[in-house]
Amino acid sequence: MYRVLREQRPVHKTLGMWVLTRHEDVRAVLTDRSFSAGLIPQLVAEQAQRLGQTDVDRIARLGRKSLVFTDNPDHARLRGLVNRVFTAAAVEELRPVAREFTARRLGLAVSRGELDVVTDLAAPLPVSVLCEWMALPADLREQVGPWTHDIRFLLEPGLMQEADFIRVREVVEEFAAALGEVLEQRRRGPGDDLISRLLATRTAGGDALSDEELIFVGIMSFVAGNETTKSLIGNGTLALIRHPDQARLLREGTATVKTAVTEALRYDSPLQLTKRLATKDVEVGGEIIRAGDQVMVCLGAANRDPEVFERPDEFDLVRGGSGHLAFGHGLHGCLGGQLAELLAEEAFTGLRELELTPLSDEFVWQEHSFIVRGLAHLPVAVQGTR
Repeated sequence: MYRVLREQRPVHKTLGMWVLTRHEDVRAVLTDRSFSAGLIPQLVAEQAQRLGQTDVDRIARLGRKSLVFTDNPDHARLRGLVNRVFTAAAVEELRPVAREFTARRLGLAVSRGELDVVTDLAAPLPVSVLCEWMALPADLREQVGPWTHDIRFLLEPGLMQEADFIRVREVVEEFAAALGEVLEQRRRGPGDDLISRLLATRTAGGDALSDEELIFVGIMSFVAGNETTKSLIGNGTLALIRHPDQARLLREGTATVKTAVTEALRYDSPLQLTKRLATKDVEVGGEIIRAGDQVMVCLGAANRDPEVFERPDEFDLVRGGSGHLAFGHGLHGCLGGQLAELLAEEAFTGLRELELTPLSDEFVWQEHSFIVRGLAHLPVAVQGTR
């Protein structure tokens, strides 16, 4: 379908929004700051009003103050503060944590002879590593995964019903209260964890994150990073299983885990779609997008554009280069992209040493999201080190 749209209707309007499928057009919109990222909070408010939900102040603030949904100058301020902590060096410090978790889970899989790549490894890995980075207490770590799964509804407000709003409101309050207690503990006794570092972050002018802004950074780190990283690892593993010639290149060292992650991001992008709101009239692909129009940019389609990627529908670990838009681009390029890549690298490093045989020819894809593409399960038989 993406191919048909790119060739026949690359820029078209349907269901009240513009849909873009070419790499050039998608990249242009993501780069153009006249396209606002604040559409989702607006849609949350509209859906809440339609469903008669009025007690959504905290949810509304979470949207308005999150890096994912803010525009400048708010975005520049928040990103300037958070970037001081989300550094490449800080992310790299988490590699031993990810490696130990992966080794432990795969060791158990070898002893059992089977593994669900998604539920046993891909899903708990990002949650576990983020919990460790924030040094969250053990009782809180058990709740973070389910909370994150519930809050992800905020990324697709059109899917929310009355019961969903009630549940998300409860979870956001519980999550915020729990992180607020952790924040106070770190204020009294700071450590070297993410929350302590964010508390200590100040600009030259003395600006700092408010307590609620810091709590929202913590919540959205889980919400924005969990489903996508889980899907990256699951989708990438499935691609390697389906392409044994490429898996062999990885195993033999002809391809690296870094190139494998890059190609997995391009080939079967975890985040397929994202939205923007035009704030002025702009021409894109020969069409005039008017101020106030909604724009859906199809990242998955852009990442298969033959104008940018030779043989785009082939999974090729040695194609070289990058250019994919799986992490977005420009002002709102994914803050956690480096961490997602690191986690996938460690997962692929561990998995490449094992013999994986799917336990079924039928693959079950998740159905709770229109924007995220990922497997719900990937059960495989596991044999030990090759």
